[in-house]
Amino acid sequence: MTTSSSERGVSLGMPELPAPAYPDDVRTRLEADAREVIARYPDSRSALLPLLHLVQAEEGHVTRTGTRFCAEVLGLTTAEVTAVATFYSMYRRRPSGDYQVGVCTNTLCAVMGGDAIFEELQEHLGVGNGETTADGKVTLEHIECNAACDFAPVVMVNWEFFDNQSPASAKRLVDDLRAGRDVSPTRGARLCTFKDTARILAGFPDERPGAVEESGSAGHASLVGLRLAKGETAPPRVVQPRDGEPQDQQGDTARGESRQVPQDTAAHPPSPGEHLSSHDAPQDTSASDPAHPAGPAAEEGE
Repeated sequence: MTTSSSERGVSLGMPELPAPAYPDDVRTRLEADAREVIARYPDSRSALLPLLHLVQAEEGHVTRTGTRFCAEVLGLTTAEVTAVATFYSMYRRRPSGDYQVGVCTNTLCAVMGGDAIFEELQEHLGVGNGETTADGKVTLEHIECNAACDFAPVVMVNWEFFDNQSPASAKRLVDDLRAGRDVSPTRGARLCTFKDTARILAGFPDERPGAVEESGSAGHASLVGLRLAKGETAPPRVVQPRDGEPQDQQGDTARGESRQVPQDTAAHPPSPGEHLSSHDAPQDTSASDPAHPAGPAAEEGE
């Protein structure tokens, strides 16, 4: 008695059918947008990255149809487009949520509490790495360096920064996102959906009233090195340790010494114009804090 290849679970390697085209009305609209993008570049091939954002804005991820569209308008093969789309992690290859919540688990964020945040969010949301909640609102993933180490641990939502996070604040954040509440990042304009973000990244203006003005600039901690390089100086900061006793930057109290702290450098909370990092003053995000342990790092994909 013989069994067929299908019964044995053997694939014959049959080629996949061509991707379907966009409906005529969608294609007409996207072609108009694509012409605007391509016109920005002396070589049309250079428009591939923003065009991938454009098709991602249409369906929430880069589909086979989106890949076909990019190839056709740029005169490329689908293999060439796929090679680029699969190289960059900012292009999604499967359906995902309205809000991409990325927890930095690279070295500094991890030891400052990023591992604990990621582990607790997985349990809180009931999803694993790269998975989306049942309501389609949040896709959770751990990501490599967000280039915001001075505000560690950092969470990003649709590429916007949420600095100095803790497990509790991160859970409040995702709860607000799922409940449809307005959420504003630490730096930047208020959040929009992942599709809307993708269209902005394709190079089209953010048309929400006041959104551009909300964008702001780099935080205080990010600019300290620049100011020092320019020769600017500032009085020594006195931070407030967890035990509540003021301590100057030389750590005199830790050595058991006592000296009068000048009034203008006394420990104080940040002023409204300051956005301090967790390195400026201890906060409850450090894994070294016995009261807020981060626990062991979770295995990738958990």
